[in-house]
Amino acid sequence: MTQLQVSEKDYSRFKEYLEKQCGIVLGDNKQYLVQSRMGRVLREAHISHFTDLLNKLESRSNSDLRQKTIDAMTTNETLWFRDVHPFEYFQNTLLPGLLKDKSRIRIWCAACSSGQEPYSLSMIIEEMIAKGLINSRVSIEILATDISSEILSAAKEGYYSRLALGRGLSPKRMDQFFEKQGLDWRLIDKVRNRVKFTQLNLKDLYSGLGKFDIVFCRNVLIYFSAEFKTDILRKIHGQLNSGGALFLGASESLSGLKDHYEMHQYKPGIVYFAH
Repeated sequence: MTQLQVSEKDYSRFKEYLEKQCGIVLGDNKQYLVQSRMGRVLREAHISHFTDLLNKLESRSNSDLRQKTIDAMTTNETLWFRDVHPFEYFQNTLLPGLLKDKSRIRIWCAACSSGQEPYSLSMIIEEMIAKGLINSRVSIEILATDISSEILSAAKEGYYSRLALGRGLSPKRMDQFFEKQGLDWRLIDKVRNRVKFTQLNLKDLYSGLGKFDIVFCRNVLIYFSAEFKTDILRKIHGQLNSGGALFLGASESLSGLKDHYEMHQYKPGIVYFAH
């Protein structure tokens, strides 16, 4: 099979197109990344040359090709209970505090990828219900969004391979929350059904999502320009209830938004509360 060839000129066009469509900023000399990820898209669309693909994408006449391109270029790297400490703070401090005053709590996981983050939160909630720490009358909703329609479709079904389960999930939780089905394992209904998935491009408006008490937007801002990051964080603030909590990734931070958020340190992590 001949490797996809991407010229400097086409790479520059593709970088501009990708940033305009979904905010992802590709660095210089990343042709190898485009070649490795876009080959299948060209083959399935029966397109021989990368220049022809760009012409079709820029004509705006093929939304299916656009979505497949975004799906291919989106990084879907995730773990169960990734970094651990945000989930411990959520379980031990944040959620118990909200439960004192609220009978309905809404959580948003932005850029949820294949579902491990929202499903991890749902498992914690299920464990707290089993221990009597959450009243049965309390409603806790989790909305999970991602730009990739392909990854969302898989996440909704809740099937995972043994290899995927081994990435951050304890044997105890695997036994408690998963059922063997064929070659894969599937999340039990009461954990899976708490999470609702919907497609969202972070460049779009968020107002239709409603208000939230907690937002997880972790390990996605690193792919965007500084201007786009600030725009996302402002729009998230607009969807947070007063005092609502925002979690970012370990290598991400706020910049120039002190009027919107107050930083709170909990060892060893950081959470931002909306003014």
